[in-house]
Amino acid sequence: MYNKIRFVPALLAALVAAGAVHAADKPVAVVNGVSIPQEEMDFILKHQTEQGAQDTPELRAKIRDFLVTQEIIAQEAAKEGLDKTADFQMEAKLAHADLLRNTLFASYVKNHPISDDAMKAEYDKQVAGMGQQKEYHARHILVKTEAEANAILASLKKGKSFEALAKEKSQDEGSKANGGDLGWAQPDRYVKEFGEALTHLAKGQTTDKPVKSQFGYHIIRLEDARVPAPPPLDQVKGQLQQMMQRQQIDTLVNDLKGKAKVD
Repeated sequence: MYNKIRFVPALLAALVAAGAVHAADKPVAVVNGVSIPQEEMDFILKHQTEQGAQDTPELRAKIRDFLVTQEIIAQEAAKEGLDKTADFQMEAKLAHADLLRNTLFASYVKNHPISDDAMKAEYDKQVAGMGQQKEYHARHILVKTEAEANAILASLKKGKSFEALAKEKSQDEGSKANGGDLGWAQPDRYVKEFGEALTHLAKGQTTDKPVKSQFGYHIIRLEDARVPAPPPLDQVKGQLQQMMQRQQIDTLVNDLKGKAKVD
C-alpha cells in the first residue's frame, strides 16, 4: 500500500512545509498524542478513486495504516531534529514551489478546456503533416552467400514456391516459419539497402538479383503497398488532448516569463 500511494506523501509534505493546520474533525487515528485528521484520509481517498480504485473498507484501512506509519516515521525524524536541518528546509521549500506549480497548471487547464472544434483542427493539421509515405507488405529469404541467393532465384524462375523456399532456406528465424512474411512496415524500418530495393518493386514482383546488407543476401518479394489511413479522431482524442494541454502550459509559462522582471 505504501508504494501504491507514494505520490501523495510529496503533496502532504509540501502542505506540512507550508504550515497547513489540522482540522478539528474526528481523527482517523491518534499517534503518540498527535491526531491524524479525517481530511488527510479524504485527500488520499479522492486521488485513489480518481485513478480507478474502489472506495472500500479495505482501501480505507490501508490508507489509515499508511497515514499512521507516515506519522510514526515523521515523529521519529522530528525527534532527531531532522526537520530543522538546512537540507530539509530546502527540500520543503522546493516541494512547496513544485506543488504550487502543479496546482497552477491543473487550474489553468481546467479553466481553459480544449473545445471539440480546436481538437478537430489540430487533428486535421497532424493528419496533413503525416505525408503520404507508403507501407509495404514484403516477404524475404535471407541467406549467407550470394551463390546461395542466386540458386534460390533460379529455383523461383523454375516455379518453386517463394514461401516454401523461405521455410527451407531462410536464415531469418523471425520470418521463415511464415514463408518469409515480414508484415506491413515503412521502408525506413529496414536496413537501407533492403528499404531502397523494396520501394522499386511493383506489387507481386521479386528482386531480380540478391540484395546485400549487413545481415547477408536477401531475395525480396513485394506483396502489396498502401498509404496508411490515419487513426480516427476518437481513437487518439486522449493523446491529442494531452498534447494540446502541454502546449497550453508552454504558452502560459512563456507568457509569465515574458512579463516577469528578472534581474
